[in-house]
Amino acid sequence: MSQVKDQTKFLTSIDRREFMGLCAQISVVLGLGNEMVPKIAEALEAAARKPSIIWLHFQECTGDSEAFLRTTSPSVAELVLDILSIDYHETIMAASGDQAEQLLTKTMKENKGKYLVVCEGAIPLATPPGPAGLKGGYLTIGNKTGLQIADEVCRDAAAVICVGNCASYGGVQAQRPNPTGAVGVGEALGIKTVNIPACPHNPVNSIATIVNFLLLGSLPPTDRFGRPLFAYEERIHDQCTRRSHFDAGQFVTEWGSEEAKKGFCLYKMGCKGPQTYNNCNKARYNDHTGWPIGAGHGCVGCSEPKFWDTMSPFYKRLEGIEVPFGGVEATADKVGLALTGAAAVGAAVHAAYTFGKKKEHDERIIDREKQEKKEGK
Repeated sequence: MSQVKDQTKFLTSIDRREFMGLCAQISVVLGLGNEMVPKIAEALEAAARKPSIIWLHFQECTGDSEAFLRTTSPSVAELVLDILSIDYHETIMAASGDQAEQLLTKTMKENKGKYLVVCEGAIPLATPPGPAGLKGGYLTIGNKTGLQIADEVCRDAAAVICVGNCASYGGVQAQRPNPTGAVGVGEALGIKTVNIPACPHNPVNSIATIVNFLLLGSLPPTDRFGRPLFAYEERIHDQCTRRSHFDAGQFVTEWGSEEAKKGFCLYKMGCKGPQTYNNCNKARYNDHTGWPIGAGHGCVGCSEPKFWDTMSPFYKRLEGIEVPFGGVEATADKVGLALTGAAAVGAAVHAAYTFGKKKEHDERIIDREKQEKKEGK
């Protein structure tokens, strides 16, 4: 997409109330106070004069672009033309073929070292059989492999942001036996990337990451898997709207049951909320109105590395993993002052358990990666 020629039209081309609503939502996601909303608005208003954005597609279903395109406050037209300077995106750009590739080269040359790259989809590293097989040849675009394109474009970028689980860690393409050798962009290129996983990711988190870059000139702090802490520091379980039912021992054990209709906890139906880190309940999807658990479906752990292998089967609890501190049913007339201290102790126990399980979860993923490398997968 070409930049808007007259940026002074910004304030009249976008609904101001919706725009400030977006800024407030980003402030919440980033954990900032209301006083930062005007600063976020100022950074976004100047964004089209700052780093341009090149959006690359690799092995994926375009679900993350679809999520991005379905933002309504503001609309995708406002995002593309007024708020973010998206100069290359195969799904929404008018150019195609040689013209599109010329635009990509032009954008890279004019913004060398300043543009941001957003990657969607995994990169295959395996070589297809046959005499003409190329490393990464399972994906070719314009006579170049996805690996070659990623290397050329990301090499001179100011930062690389991966949206969705596929670009972050390989996603569904990387599930065993992974015949194409699909991996995340960071692993394929051996570079540090900011990963915004989920299937699909929430565009509020990707926009917030870009805003962080515009405000501070740097990318947000991340965890050991490259995920921004503002979005992935807490477990789904700890912020779940059904958490009170878990603590009370009220679980759904059959789809369509009365317990399901009452919104009981989905843990026994395979919900991976206790093993998953994301801000789904805070940011939410579909114009910030809903999220999977709120719609009655358990979390499948789609923001975790190798979730297709480590979180399946999706409709059963993970073998050998139990979550304590549940199953205590108490009505208001049974709760006395004597139980106040017990509740506080229980909360502390659960907090300590949460910390321990995160460490155990991270180590389990790392151990599996080491094992796969040892087996040559």
